[in-house]
Amino acid sequence: MNFAPTEEQLLIQKTARDFAEREVVPKAKELDKTGRWPTEIVVRLGELGFLGMIVPSEYGGAGLDTVSYVLAMEEVSRGCASCGVIMSVNNSLFCDPLLASGTEEQKQAYLVPAAAGHKLGCFGLTEPMSGSDAQTMNTTAEHDGASFVLNGSKNFITNGPHADFIIVFAGTSREAGKLKHTAFVLPMNLPGVTLAPHDEKMGIHAAQSCTVFFENVRLAAEHVLGPVGGGFKIAMATLDGGRIGIAAQALGIARAAYEKSIAYSKERHAFGVPIASLQAIQFMLADMATELDAARLLTLRAASLKDQHVRHSLESAEAKLFASEACTRITHKAIQIHGGYGYTTEFGVERHYRDARITEIYEGTSEIQRLVIAQSVLKRVT
Repeated sequence: MNFAPTEEQLLIQKTARDFAEREVVPKAKELDKTGRWPTEIVVRLGELGFLGMIVPSEYGGAGLDTVSYVLAMEEVSRGCASCGVIMSVNNSLFCDPLLASGTEEQKQAYLVPAAAGHKLGCFGLTEPMSGSDAQTMNTTAEHDGASFVLNGSKNFITNGPHADFIIVFAGTSREAGKLKHTAFVLPMNLPGVTLAPHDEKMGIHAAQSCTVFFENVRLAAEHVLGPVGGGFKIAMATLDGGRIGIAAQALGIARAAYEKSIAYSKERHAFGVPIASLQAIQFMLADMATELDAARLLTLRAASLKDQHVRHSLESAEAKLFASEACTRITHKAIQIHGGYGYTTEFGVERHYRDARITEIYEGTSEIQRLVIAQSVLKRVT
């Protein structure tokens, strides 16, 4: 197995790192404090080709691979986790399913402007009473002649308050008592689509999310994404790729906390020496470094398999599970290393701690990842 990145991948990583250091890191604290939407950073992400990284150039994207996407996601998320997840949603949850399942007309209408960064997409699967269990979904799309009529709501929709387009999943029929889902892609400005005020959250404050309501939204056949009744497969395949993006986000958050801990431990003195020379601190730093490297390897493995068009449900779940939980552990240790200063906003590690927590929840909780992993390994022939 070759772990060495290509020259192109290294260039993408450097570009993302330079951009994050110059334009993202200086604004991260203010974005967290105010919760404002980072318009200028989203524009720059589009200009750099970071909003449609894996989309071929003929559809407005950068035509890169998933490994490059992971490297860039880590750098942007290291600078600001909110900016990282905005980038992840447009790439993984909007562009990916359109590229895989969209018609040529849908790709021209929705994928090209989103991948080029001229428009922004979001993804509507979760509902107020339906999260991990899609069979409890209440949003419906009923046949009415040649059209569908969409009614229901979706919540925690990242990018929702600022998105131009949405991919939304709705129940369209029941077969043998089982709900069949269909995916739709539509502009957010269609009649009957309304937004609640953006959510107030523990972390990722600038990545605004909201509840989206659909009231008698009329959708023609051109809005159906993939086959009617095939929405569940589209959702699950999309989340396989999305979990790679969230794993990369977790890497960036964890690395930011780890690097701050290294620097602080060399500057802070106790008992007449830098605390970096104390074994208690060294052991924490050793654990942080090891978990960060392990999480990165798992994430790059999943990304590599996706690039090879090999099924990667297990590997993506393992990467997302380990990276997100390692991120929480690493940011926890970062606060401990910083002591009382870690609990203040001065050094920023408390922001990383708050931002880390969501990575264990969205795009499939840690419990769901464990179910995916267990079901996969139990199917293996021994």
